[in-house]
Amino acid sequence: MIELLTQNNFGDTREGSLAGPTGLVIILLLVIGTVLLIRNMNSRLKRLPERFQYEDQNRPADPPAESPAESPAESEDAK
Repeated sequence: MIELLTQNNFGDTREGSLAGPTGLVIILLLVIGTVLLIRNMNSRLKRLPERFQYEDQNRPADPPAESPAESPAESEDAK
């Protein structure tokens, strides 16, 4: 019973195995991509102003614009 539990059912792990090198290449590509993304984000953040100017909250809102569905010709016809 113990021999059945200790069997290697994953194939030969000594000869012709590419799992280790493939995993290393994938991890290195992920690290390189992460470093490049962080550098890009930092350069973009440096270009932003320190503070944004917000519009005054107390000023009255602009009057609503005329909707494109109502043209002046249509409003005259309705009279």
